[in-house]
Amino acid sequence: MSAYLAFATKAFAREATYRFEVFTTIGSLLLRVYLLRQLWTALYARNAGPADLPLHAMITYSAVALLMSLVMEVDGSRIMQTRIREGTIATDFMKPISIPLFVFSDGIGRTLFEAMTILPSLALALFIVHIDLPSPGTFGIFLLSFACGYIVNTALNFMMNAIAFWTLEIHALQLSVRWASDLLSGQIIPLSLFPGALGTLVGVLPFAAIYSTPLRIYTGQLAPDGYTGAIAAQLGWGVLFTGFAYLIWRRASRRVVVQGG
Repeated sequence: MSAYLAFATKAFAREATYRFEVFTTIGSLLLRVYLLRQLWTALYARNAGPADLPLHAMITYSAVALLMSLVMEVDGSRIMQTRIREGTIATDFMKPISIPLFVFSDGIGRTLFEAMTILPSLALALFIVHIDLPSPGTFGIFLLSFACGYIVNTALNFMMNAIAFWTLEIHALQLSVRWASDLLSGQIIPLSLFPGALGTLVGVLPFAAIYSTPLRIYTGQLAPDGYTGAIAAQLGWGVLFTGFAYLIWRRASRRVVVQGG
């Protein structure tokens, strides 16, 4: 395992090299926090918000969702697609390593670095908007749910990037899935804003396990007696997607077709 720890450490150091990008990312996030606060304030002034989510909770929801996106939008398995397109994946198969574990380790290193930027971003966001803080127990459940959502998101990204073994290029597919995920996961707007049967449908889709469940726990939309079922659903999607990712990888590893190689 020492080799994979080294891969994660290298990825962390690589991300830390671009310090200016770190500052601009934090600045961009703070600007979006402020703009979302102004947007929801204007919408609530016209009674456009859900009854179970008051304005201060909606502002908290949006700010925490943006902070979560620093981690969730890290697509560690994209390196696999790049190596397939460049042809270097062929030499990776000759190395005494597990390529999925290498990809996962590289993604963990990048994710840990992005997670570190959440603390300064949160501290600065508190000066711009009022963010509610849950009780320590609720916050612990939120972190557990956040980790489960991360597993679902990581497995989904791995499946998409593994498809490049057949198609070589998956940019259009990634854009489509990312758009659907952003809209249906609760990252942009709470799923409680979806009306009737549509709201019920999007609530049971796997995308909801990525953002909506942890955010509903954080903001108190989900009662404590619903925590077990919600997290069990996240784990179920995580196990299912991980199983699909494993099967796709098994098929893909027998079909090494690379552009120009």
